[in-house]
Amino acid sequence: MNEIIKAMIARRSIRKFKPDMIPQDIIDQIIEAGTYAATGKNKQAPIIIAVTNKAVRDELSKVNAKIMGVETDPFYGAPVVLIVLADKNAAPTYVYDGSLVMGNLMLAAYSLGIGSCWIHRAKQEFEMPEYKKMLKDLGIEGDYEGIGHCILGYADCELPAPPPRKDNYVYYVK
Repeated sequence: MNEIIKAMIARRSIRKFKPDMIPQDIIDQIIEAGTYAATGKNKQAPIIIAVTNKAVRDELSKVNAKIMGVETDPFYGAPVVLIVLADKNAAPTYVYDGSLVMGNLMLAAYSLGIGSCWIHRAKQEFEMPEYKKMLKDLGIEGDYEGIGHCILGYADCELPAPPPRKDNYVYYVK
């Protein structure tokens, strides 16, 4: 079995992180892998906002927790948050395109020894005026929808065991 398929099978979502920051060159490699995800007609509708600033990360966590209805950190202590958004007008496949970016980010992280997890509620966050303003302040123009947060960090736990695959996962038509 080749290394890419092994990574696809072995990668797990991590929900407990050490506070240690990931080196910038590792973050950059993960982001670059995300930018090479397949997109409908190569329209490249998604964008990635890399948040390494602790104050901004903590603000995002609080808003995400409020949307979720909890008081705990939905980012599980991860020091890096990669927010994936996609331009609604770039391609009708924008949500799928952003989802593929998320997959690439998580696989790339795993391959570099970095834990990751997909955290939802980016859609609700980026419908809020303060986050629309954040995009504008970053010079991002367009009608973007939040796809997800890819949290990154060094795992502070054992890699979870994969649950068994369900019996009726695949059907063949021959």
